[in-house]
Amino acid sequence: MTREVLVVLHSGRETNRRTAAAVAHRLAASGIRLRVLGKEWAEVDDGNLPEELAPRVVDGRPGCADGAEVVLVLGGDGTLLRAAEMARPVGVPLLGVNLGRVGFLAEAEEESLDHALEAIVEGSYSVEERMTLDAVARTNGHVLARTWALNEATVEKVSRERILEVVLEVDGRPVSAFGCDGVICATPTGSTAYAFSAGGPLVWPQVKALLLVPSNAHALFARPMVIAPDSEVAIEVDQSGPPAVLECDGRRTVALPPGARVELAAGATPVRMVRLDGQPFADRLVRKFNLPVRGWRGAPQSAS
Repeated sequence: MTREVLVVLHSGRETNRRTAAAVAHRLAASGIRLRVLGKEWAEVDDGNLPEELAPRVVDGRPGCADGAEVVLVLGGDGTLLRAAEMARPVGVPLLGVNLGRVGFLAEAEEESLDHALEAIVEGSYSVEERMTLDAVARTNGHVLARTWALNEATVEKVSRERILEVVLEVDGRPVSAFGCDGVICATPTGSTAYAFSAGGPLVWPQVKALLLVPSNAHALFARPMVIAPDSEVAIEVDQSGPPAVLECDGRRTVALPPGARVELAAGATPVRMVRLDGQPFADRLVRKFNLPVRGWRGAPQSAS
């Protein structure tokens, strides 16, 4: 049976399209066929692959990665979040190669693409599970929508000139009420994304926790909170205030009328991510944020 790898590509750059074509030929040389999205591959296909290894076109819907060994993501964090929708329902691991700017979710950079492809060919990689969020939006006791997030779920105002009034609830008890631009509930994976920009803490991916981060809150006590992984969080929108919106990873959006309630908890289905070399998270922080480490001496060396 032919091995398959689903490739999800940020096809808006010519260099990315050339990289995708090179990936197709490299994997085909090892007997691995690509599974691709039609619109993306139409901009890449050079017609030079063996007929028996010609890429198989899929529709990009959730679960379309079923049967693939890996989802290879060529792009930035937005591309990986898009690919996560295809991979998560069927448990196929994601391997991100950063062709964008920061690319915090990516496991490899463009210069190490050959190493990533070699790992796929040889199956020499490990897989870790990343925590997700399950979200339920309700109004008047009725379910508006059920959705999920890898990075974060945010409840935000939709009217620039109005302040969003919310009440936060943790484990069935009210914690704080305030006016704000929004509230972010993030996973540790998402702590380097929107939550970080709003003043939240950086959390190592191995930590099991939920983060609650108010955005531009008008209150003395509206600090970021780190909550137990089995806690249940709710964000209630004021009944007499403006409407709001629930956004998950910036990809899945639910309109929230006044009085809506959003319930959040650790997701039942994780996202699986490929690890290549076990690089410490601290090294990734330093590299991605260009953090100053001059003067570090390290642990004292014991006398031999």
